[in-house]
Amino acid sequence: MSDPQPVLAALADPTRRAVFERLNSKGPASASQLATELPVSRQAIAKHLTQLDSVGLVDRVQHGREVVFSARVSPLEEVAEWLETVGNEWDRRLERLKGSFD
Repeated sequence: MSDPQPVLAALADPTRRAVFERLNSKGPASASQLATELPVSRQAIAKHLTQLDSVGLVDRVQHGREVVFSARVSPLEEVAEWLETVGNEWDRRLERLKGSFD
Protein backbone atom coordinates (compact mmCIF):
# COMPACT_ATOMS: atom_id res chain seq x y z
CA MET A 1 0.00 0.00 0.00
CA SER A 2 1.09 3.49 -0.61
CA ASP A 3 1.10 5.92 2.30
CA PRO A 4 -2.09 5.41 4.37
CA GLN A 5 -1.71 8.79 6.08
CA PRO A 6 -3.86 10.86 3.66
CA VAL A 7 -6.83 8.48 3.99
CA LEU A 8 -6.48 8.31 7.76
CA ALA A 9 -6.12 12.10 8.00
CA ALA A 10 -9.21 12.63 5.86
CA LEU A 11 -11.26 10.37 8.12
CA ALA A 12 -9.85 11.87 11.32
CA ASP A 13 -12.29 14.77 11.01
CA PRO A 14 -15.61 13.73 12.62
CA THR A 15 -17.78 15.62 10.12
CA ARG A 16 -15.89 14.23 7.14
CA ARG A 17 -16.19 10.76 8.63
CA ALA A 18 -19.96 11.30 9.08
CA VAL A 19 -20.27 12.35 5.43
CA PHE A 20 -18.39 9.24 4.31
CA GLU A 21 -20.37 6.96 6.61
CA ARG A 22 -23.64 8.44 5.32
CA LEU A 23 -22.62 7.85 1.69
CA ASN A 24 -21.44 4.34 2.49
CA SER A 25 -24.56 3.32 4.43
CA LYS A 26 -27.37 5.01 2.48
CA GLY A 27 -25.85 5.39 -0.97
CA PRO A 28 -25.11 8.27 -3.35
CA ALA A 29 -26.20 11.83 -2.58
CA SER A 30 -25.58 15.40 -3.65
CA ALA A 31 -23.97 17.98 -1.37
CA SER A 32 -27.36 19.66 -1.00
CA GLN A 33 -29.00 16.42 0.06
CA LEU A 34 -26.22 15.69 2.54
CA ALA A 35 -26.59 19.18 4.01
CA THR A 36 -30.24 18.45 4.81
CA GLU A 37 -29.24 15.29 6.66
CA LEU A 38 -26.17 16.51 8.55
CA PRO A 39 -25.83 19.48 10.93
CA VAL A 40 -23.52 21.51 8.66
CA SER A 41 -23.96 23.89 5.73
CA ARG A 42 -23.91 22.86 2.10
CA GLN A 43 -20.67 24.81 1.64
CA ALA A 44 -19.03 22.89 4.49
CA ILE A 45 -20.26 19.59 3.02
CA ALA A 46 -18.79 20.58 -0.36
CA LYS A 47 -15.39 21.24 1.25
CA HIS A 48 -15.48 17.89 3.05
CA LEU A 49 -16.44 16.11 -0.17
CA THR A 50 -13.51 17.77 -1.96
CA GLN A 51 -11.15 16.43 0.70
CA LEU A 52 -12.66 12.94 0.53
CA ASP A 53 -12.40 13.06 -3.26
CA SER A 54 -8.74 14.08 -3.11
CA VAL A 55 -7.85 10.85 -1.29
CA GLY A 56 -10.11 8.65 -3.41
CA LEU A 57 -12.82 7.99 -0.82
CA VAL A 58 -15.65 9.30 -2.98
CA ASP A 59 -16.59 9.24 -6.64
CA ARG A 60 -18.41 12.17 -8.22
CA VAL A 61 -20.81 11.84 -11.12
CA GLN A 62 -22.42 14.76 -12.92
CA HIS A 63 -26.21 14.39 -13.34
CA GLY A 64 -27.27 17.46 -15.27
CA ARG A 65 -26.49 20.42 -13.05
CA GLU A 66 -26.16 18.27 -9.95
CA VAL A 67 -23.09 16.38 -8.79
CA VAL A 68 -23.81 13.12 -6.97
CA PHE A 69 -21.22 11.56 -4.69
CA SER A 70 -20.80 7.93 -3.70
CA ALA A 71 -18.45 6.23 -1.26
CA ARG A 72 -15.42 4.28 -2.47
CA VAL A 73 -14.23 1.70 0.06
CA SER A 74 -11.13 0.49 -1.79
CA PRO A 75 -8.84 3.04 -0.07
CA LEU A 76 -10.11 1.75 3.29
CA GLU A 77 -9.47 -1.82 2.22
CA GLU A 78 -5.89 -0.83 1.40
CA VAL A 79 -5.52 0.80 4.84
CA ALA A 80 -6.93 -2.36 6.46
CA GLU A 81 -4.39 -4.49 4.59
CA TRP A 82 -1.59 -2.17 5.69
CA LEU A 83 -2.80 -2.33 9.31
CA GLU A 84 -2.90 -6.11 9.13
CA THR A 85 0.68 -6.17 7.84
CA VAL A 86 1.83 -3.87 10.64
CA GLY A 87 -0.09 -5.93 13.21
CA ASN A 88 1.44 -9.18 11.97
CA GLU A 89 4.93 -7.69 12.20
CA TRP A 90 4.28 -6.64 15.81
CA ASP A 91 2.91 -10.10 16.60
CA ARG A 92 6.14 -11.66 15.25
CA ARG A 93 8.26 -9.25 17.29
CA LEU A 94 6.29 -9.96 20.47
CA GLU A 95 6.61 -13.72 19.91
CA ARG A 96 10.39 -13.37 19.49
CA LEU A 97 10.55 -11.28 22.64
CA LYS A 98 8.40 -13.78 24.52
CA GLY A 99 10.66 -16.60 23.28
CA SER A 100 13.73 -14.88 24.70
CA PHE A 101 12.26 -15.11 28.23
CA ASP A 102 11.34 -18.82 28.02
